[in-house]
Amino acid sequence: MQSTTTIELSRSAIETNLDFIRELMGESVTIMSVVKSNAYGHGIEELVPMIEDCGIDHFAVFSADEALRVKESLKNHHVIMITGYIPDDALEWVIENEIEFYISDSVRAEKVVPLAGKLNKKAIIHIDLETGMNRTGLNFNDLEKTVEIINENRHQFRIKGVCTHFAGAESISNYVRIKQQIGHFHQLVDYLKKLKIEPEIKHTACSAAAVTYPETRMDMVRIGIMQYGFWPSKETFIHYIHDKTNKRDPLKRVLRWKSEVMDVKKVRQGEFIGYGNFFQAYRDMKIAIIPVGYHDGYSRSLSNQGKVLINNERISIIGMVNMNMIIANVSKLPGVKIGDEVVMIGNQGKYQLTVASFSELSKLVNYELLTRLQQDINRIKTK
Repeated sequence: MQSTTTIELSRSAIETNLDFIRELMGESVTIMSVVKSNAYGHGIEELVPMIEDCGIDHFAVFSADEALRVKESLKNHHVIMITGYIPDDALEWVIENEIEFYISDSVRAEKVVPLAGKLNKKAIIHIDLETGMNRTGLNFNDLEKTVEIINENRHQFRIKGVCTHFAGAESISNYVRIKQQIGHFHQLVDYLKKLKIEPEIKHTACSAAAVTYPETRMDMVRIGIMQYGFWPSKETFIHYIHDKTNKRDPLKRVLRWKSEVMDVKKVRQGEFIGYGNFFQAYRDMKIAIIPVGYHDGYSRSLSNQGKVLINNERISIIGMVNMNMIIANVSKLPGVKIGDEVVMIGNQGKYQLTVASFSELSKLVNYELLTRLQQDINRIKTK
């Protein structure tokens, strides 16, 4: 049964982006594909096999339920790493299935010991260090306690990595703070070494840090937004191209979001369109009803502001964005009819609607807009 809206995912785009990222990072750096939040709205079940086909064998998620979805989407056994939430009733499953995970507090380290003993398996852990973001991560006191637990139960732990997360590497305004975090990270790694904790790998870089601060690439980079074809910020892109002869964007957008015209009708001058008096027809108009709304992730803040592409023209959204519908002013399209393609994000003819254009109108960052795309939207793979 046809869905009211469809997301197309481009195989060639994800391949282009991952090839670019590999070349930029260098052969010695492992690429970890971050597919949390339903692969940034693209769809875990659809996108993870495409990324795997491109030769990526490391995947990062936020939670245990996402780890299960990734595991079930992979053709082969690969590294899956949980960076965030693991409920107590899932920790045993995580250890048993050799899912890697962050130790961000001593409480989780304590809970690992009896479960790993019961399973006769080592928990594969990454020691998450608090270096100045003040979110998750082991501060100095909790780090001491955690190290004590690990050292007393070495046969229950495989210390795979040591890591941290930077507080806004996509903005030059955070430069001093990021540099301080980098220095603090190295100090803590030296401290761990004195306590005989020597992880196999070090990793600190997200997409923004990996581009702007090359020293943060270390053994592995956690690449999220860039693999989907987006720069973390304009500043990150400018930093990349500033010494390049070719100033064109090397990334390709993986996602194209489309629907179709559901109905076409005429409205007389002076009549109100949609809920309340949010939009009044300033002349006789022709409107198209499109079965997309804030339920799908099309923000209400785009009311009277959004744009769509219909019949190779850029068309304005008028009236209030509804739960399941938006209304477009198609007065300039004499041939518009029910069933015509409507593009909310992507190309149609000579025009393109980018996620950035949505972000500017709705004041949402591209991360937020993408992850608002509902999981139940039909997703299909294209070339």
